[in-house]
Amino acid sequence: MASDTPMMDELEKGPWPSFVTEIKRAAKKKEAAADLLRSQEQCFVEKQGLWKHGGIVGVKGYGGGVIGRYHQRPEDFPHLQAFHTMRVNHPSGWFYTTDMLRKLCDVWDKHGSGLTNMHGSTGDIILLGTTSDELQPTFDDLSDAGFDLGGSGSALRTPTGCIGKARCEWACIDTMNFIYDVTMTYQDFLHRPPFPYKTKIKASGCPNDCVAAIARADTSVIGTWRDELRIDQDQVKEYLNSGLNVEGLVVGRCPTDALEMVNGKLELARPEDCVRCMHCINMMPKAIRPGTDTGATILVGAKAPVMHGAVLSTVLIPFMKMEPPYTEFKELWEKIVDWWDENGKTRERLSELIDRVGMGEFIKAVDVPPVAQMVKVPRANPYIFWREQDVPTLDDFKKWRLK
Repeated sequence: MASDTPMMDELEKGPWPSFVTEIKRAAKKKEAAADLLRSQEQCFVEKQGLWKHGGIVGVKGYGGGVIGRYHQRPEDFPHLQAFHTMRVNHPSGWFYTTDMLRKLCDVWDKHGSGLTNMHGSTGDIILLGTTSDELQPTFDDLSDAGFDLGGSGSALRTPTGCIGKARCEWACIDTMNFIYDVTMTYQDFLHRPPFPYKTKIKASGCPNDCVAAIARADTSVIGTWRDELRIDQDQVKEYLNSGLNVEGLVVGRCPTDALEMVNGKLELARPEDCVRCMHCINMMPKAIRPGTDTGATILVGAKAPVMHGAVLSTVLIPFMKMEPPYTEFKELWEKIVDWWDENGKTRERLSELIDRVGMGEFIKAVDVPPVAQMVKVPRANPYIFWREQDVPTLDDFKKWRLK
């Protein structure tokens, strides 16, 4: 018998696991999953989406964590009339025990479609598809199992970080402790959306930036060091003996020409030019390591292309020590969001506000002095514009003459 979802069936072909196969597995137990499969096939046929987004749904005391989803044609797909998504706050570094995963899946099999996304782009556990009546019971059972909802709407979205020092030898900061700390500190901002639009904090333990914070987070925390690279010359010799073209692939590709080969030794000839790009470390991990005076670079303003185009983060603080309870970071972040909350328009991300009023106004508002690392490109405007309070008066000139 011919399949009633031939285009969806095509997505099962090929060498990789298919989400269609997983939906079909869920459909054996859940009618909502079966309707979802048919609905997606219809979307392909009509070449348009059939979902409505939004709706006032949630759980007691929380303004975030639940995303309302409704189908445009409930008469054709009755089990998708309400198909709400729940965002569940993930553990730092996405470490689970099998017992906790079983508890999570048992809750969702009981109350929802059984379909999950591990994980959403923000990092949350995504539970896909339940009805309005099941939202509160789902939340109650999740709470009993030790889980909490994440951020959604115009809130602080669920903070996310890489596994950091738990498994990565390059981590310059304890990302897992940092993410747990800021998540617990700013619970109200996650659950009761207070801002003009969403805002995100993401942390990577080193400049490799495995969580892509620099591309996605309004506030990016990137582990770094401010002393010099550590180079093990015996290991450099091993790489040379193994046939690695250190001169061409490492020294020749240093973006600022900070490295040199001198008499068979790899030297950081110009440490002031090293930009911590991690290329040499990634190429020669046994021979080169980050420095020991570690902390983080704080960047602001990344986002995906929603209202305006995609934006990468801009350096705000080149180096900040990152030690519990992270007071310096928290004081800075609170100044940033207070200024954004006061001046941002509805659905205006932090980078769009900075772009609208200027980086100069932003750094004055958050009490950060300008530094060279903030400069993205040289200025194209040859004119200098003075603030009124900076323009010397006639009295100022008279005072200078008397001196």
